[in-house]
Amino acid sequence: MLRKVINMKIDFNKLDAQKLESFQGGLKHFDANIYNDGINKIIRGKLIPGASIGLHTHDSSSEIIFITKGCAKFVTDDVVEYVNEGECHYCKKGSSHTLINETKEDIEFFAVVPQQ
Repeated sequence: MLRKVINMKIDFNKLDAQKLESFQGGLKHFDANIYNDGINKIIRGKLIPGASIGLHTHDSSSEIIFITKGCAKFVTDDVVEYVNEGECHYCKKGSSHTLINETKEDIEFFAVVPQQ
């Protein structure tokens, strides 16, 4: 869904909630509120326990994911790292990554995918 930017405030509470099943071939689902103006995609997401976002490559964009709750496992270009609440994951253009919730708690995050 493309939206015209009228001002710079984005109220995620007013965006439609989406339940994305097996996103990018991942396990289970994650809940997302997505703002997309055709230039940037900004996502507030929640990944439930045992769920994942499948391995995918950022051919035409990068992605920045800031964890606001929990601890997320990322595999980026075959390197495993754990990103905790208050930390940020960066997947540069041309890299592949996956996000996995191995915990018993929800992971909450904000993601920005700039169109490059």
